Amino acid sequence: MSTFRLKLPTDPRWVNIVASNIEEILSDHAWCEQKAASNAITIITINSEYPDLVTDMLALAKEEIEHFEMVHNIIKKRGLTLGRERKDEYVGELAQYMKRSNIGSRVSGFVERMLFSAMIEARSCERFKVLSENIEDSELALFYRELMESEAGHYATFISYARKYGKGIDVEKRWAEWLEFEASVIAKYGKRETIHG
Repeated sequence: MSTFRLKLPTDPRWVNIVASNIEEILSDHAWCEQKAASNAITIITINSEYPDLVTDMLALAKEEIEHFEMVHNIIKKRGLTLGRERKDEYVGELAQYMKRSNIGSRVSGFVERMLFSAMIEARSCERFKVLSENIEDSELALFYRELMESEAGHYATFISYARKYGKGIDVEKRWAEWLEFEASVIAKYGKRETIHG
């Protein structure tokens, strides 16, 4: 399914749940963008020896913050309120898998962080696609179509760095394992008006 090879597609009926609470999906989405920017900064902090990675993560962090601002502008324009930052249980489960899978070497830890990041981008992109194709709100349909294209680029960036600096690690095999695990996680979601819920 799709270029991301996700094993389990989102049921389009999830959009009906989202449409019932636009304020919630927009607030959740805004915080997803903020966390994505923070993740890029963390990657810089722990991998500063790779100038190409630092350059690309700086650009990615800026773009994610711009996305946060775009979502916030829609929230303000509609007279809605940005809710409090909230936990993303889906991402939490992926983070636990990343920690358990890191066998201790620095290279292994790097690859796991890249694949964790790629996985979130891939699912977010897929969710944006489902939103853009199924939501009746024309402004949001266009917004999520444009965002989907941007997030696809982020996914590719993370995967390419895992391949570039994952010396001695079978990154393709590892990505296939991540895809299997993600399918088992996402199967529990799709019932709430959040990006990964």
